[in-house]
Amino acid sequence: MSRVSLTARFLALSLLGAVLGGCSSIDRLRTIGEAPPLSPIENPTTAPGYKPVQMPMPMPQPASYNPNSLWRNGSRAFFKDQRAHQVGDILTVKVKIDDKAKVENETQRRRTAGDEAAVKDFLGRSALPGPIKAKVPSTLIATESATTMDGKGNTDRKDEINTNIAGVVTQVLPNGNLVIEGRQEVRVNFEVRELVVGGVVRPEDIESDNTIDSTKIAQARIAYGGRGQLTDMQQPRYGQQIMDILLPF
Repeated sequence: MSRVSLTARFLALSLLGAVLGGCSSIDRLRTIGEAPPLSPIENPTTAPGYKPVQMPMPMPQPASYNPNSLWRNGSRAFFKDQRAHQVGDILTVKVKIDDKAKVENETQRRRTAGDEAAVKDFLGRSALPGPIKAKVPSTLIATESATTMDGKGNTDRKDEINTNIAGVVTQVLPNGNLVIEGRQEVRVNFEVRELVVGGVVRPEDIESDNTIDSTKIAQARIAYGGRGQLTDMQQPRYGQQIMDILLPF
């Protein structure tokens, strides 16, 4: 095989690897020896795949006013509320996740069965009549079976996250609930840690200091991970991931 043919095959394999790796591999090759860049600040509503949240809404109720009264029915406060209430407002989400789960299962099953059918005499004779004159078999049917099953399962999981992140109100639903989304990136040396929080909150659950617990977020989406050299070393290579998906054994 000529050197030109070997070079062509090497280039073809390199191109195939780049295609399988996608644009992320090309971007990573460009940043060899450099810290991973931070993502630019963007409008969440313009991100690809963004879809406004649609949920069941109650019938709107018109506001009513009482004569000679400074208070309007349906108001949440007498003075102006400084908490987040409209698109573009910022509030702080207190992410507190402390989940523990431990499940142990053990099942044992065993069964043994045996059957045997025998004939001592055939019509009072120990031999069969006629020209056969064979001896009556003492055992006609004999079966044995045994089944044994031993199964064990064990799950021990612990997740703990305790941090704060600022989110932006991206949408106000017809019933007054707020759709929020927050993203935080922290780079330490050559590793970027990412925290993403999103969901639907009630204005009543926002505390006076404009904060809210993550446990009060409906349809909560919380993601915590990273990218960089440490993450690359903890992940299997692309070829191994492809073989794990394709190989049935």
